[in-house]
Amino acid sequence: MANIEIFRKTVYGYMDVNCYILVNHDTSEAVAFDPGAEADTLTEIFNSPGFSLKAIFLTHGHYDHIGAVSTLKERFDVPIYASEIENEKVLGDPAVNLSTMFGDPMTIHADEVLKDGEELDMLGTKIKCILTPGHTAGGMCFYIEELKSVIAGDTLFCESVGRTDFPTGSGATLARSIREKLYVLPDDTKVFPGHMDTTTIGWEKKNNYACPEA
Repeated sequence: MANIEIFRKTVYGYMDVNCYILVNHDTSEAVAFDPGAEADTLTEIFNSPGFSLKAIFLTHGHYDHIGAVSTLKERFDVPIYASEIENEKVLGDPAVNLSTMFGDPMTIHADEVLKDGEELDMLGTKIKCILTPGHTAGGMCFYIEELKSVIAGDTLFCESVGRTDFPTGSGATLARSIREKLYVLPDDTKVFPGHMDTTTIGWEKKNNYACPEA
């Protein structure tokens, strides 16, 4: 079993996004999930011993989750991973990714596009890509079975769910994604959401008012 761990670094941009860092302590290799702001702070982390950035993963393409991506890519020359649908419909359109709304129009292009169910060998472990549309058309969660953890972006929060009133969002689709793709994971799976605190699949199935199990 690889000596891997997930760290949370809340980056204080427009929406205080949880940027997660998956690191292999044996190799010092790391990947970042949703670096939404504070590019200089994240740069310091990835320039420090034990955190060699190898890739950037995006759960979805909203501005508050992608604000530091271009800077980190330029500084560390690493690939960007996102779902194929999100790359086509959200990341490249400033109106859809909401960056125009915040007065900072930007576009992002994924170097590697991901499909539902795809498994990646990364940092000595496997990352399973779970397409969970609803918050956006191509929202994706990343399941690391070895750590009993899923990085959920804005699909699932502690006792809540992501908004569906932005472009490409759908409440019915989001509820179906959660019930069919996330609630089938083991109850003790830790959920690392894009905002707020961690939770578990079992807790959400029983207590999530916005998306109960049945």
